[in-house]
Order: sequence, then C-alpha cells, then structure tokens
Amino acid sequence: MAHKKGEGKVKNGRESHSKRLGIKIYGGGAVIPGNIIVRQRGTAYHCGKGVMLGKDHTIFAVVEGTVKFTKGKDDRRFVHVLPVAVA
Repeated sequence: MAHKKGEGKVKNGRESHSKRLGIKIYGGGAVIPGNIIVRQRGTAYHCGKGVMLGKDHTIFAVVEGTVKFTKGKDDRRFVHVLPVAVA
C-alpha cells in the first residue's frame, strides 16, 4: 500500500529544505575576495572593513586577509577582513 495519497486531502510533502545559514568562515580564518563569510536572514551581523553585503544579506570578503568578529555600539556584531601585510 502506498504511503502517500494520490489525490484529495494530502498530509505529506510540506517540509521545506534547510537553507544552510550561519557562519561559514570563523574568526582567524583566511579568505580571498568573493569568499562567503556569513549567510543570514536579516542583518544579525553587520559589515565592517573589507566585506560587503549581498542582496540576500550574505556577507562576503572583498579583500584577501583574515576574518575578525567584533562588537560595536548597542551590541551590534561586525565582521571585518583584516588585509594581509604586504612584505
């Protein structure tokens, strides 16, 4: 016997796929331009130096360096990319 109904009132098939949100590269991690650092809905994390915000609120690196998380005014969390020192 089938587990899913073929017609009428259907009780199955409503679950959505997970969106894989969260921090992708943690503090101290190395990034190159274009690397995604945080995937989020809304601005739980705000842009600092060396990063930009995508249209879906994704924070990504625009310079090569290391990731740093800080807290600012009113407990806002910021993401920065500190550039690599030029030798």
